[in-house]
Amino acid sequence: MLSSDLDLAAAWKMLEENDRAVLIDVRTEGEWQNIGIPDLSSLSNDVRFVQWILAPDGRANASFLEDAAAGLDADQPLLMLCRSGARSHAAGVALAASGFTEVHNVSAGFEGPVGPSGQHEGGWKSHLPWTTP
Repeated sequence: MLSSDLDLAAAWKMLEENDRAVLIDVRTEGEWQNIGIPDLSSLSNDVRFVQWILAPDGRANASFLEDAAAGLDADQPLLMLCRSGARSHAAGVALAASGFTEVHNVSAGFEGPVGPSGQHEGGWKSHLPWTTP
C-alpha cells in the first residue's frame, strides 16, 4: 500500500528537505526524450529513471523492481512520477509490496490530467523545474 498521494508542493518540499528522498520517474524512454524530465539540479537529490511499461508494445518491464530498488534502503522515501499519476501509482504499489515502507505517488504527474482544452495541464511540467535530456 502507498504511504500517500502527494500534490506537487508536498512532493517538492519532501525532495527539498530530505536528501534521502528519491524521485523515480516511471514513464517511457520516449516520454523522457520527447516531453522532458524533472530537473532536481537545485536540490541534492537525483531522479531515477525506470520504465514501468516498455514502449511501443506496452509490455510490463520485467526488471522494474530490481532496477528501481538497486542501491536503495527499504526505509528511503520514494516519490513515484509518471505522466498523470496512474502508472506511478501502480509502480509505487509494487515497490511497497516488495518491502519499501515509504512510497508516495506524485498525483499530478509530469504533465497532469487532460484539461478542458484537451491538453494535459497542471502537472510537474507546469509548476516545477524541468528540462530536456
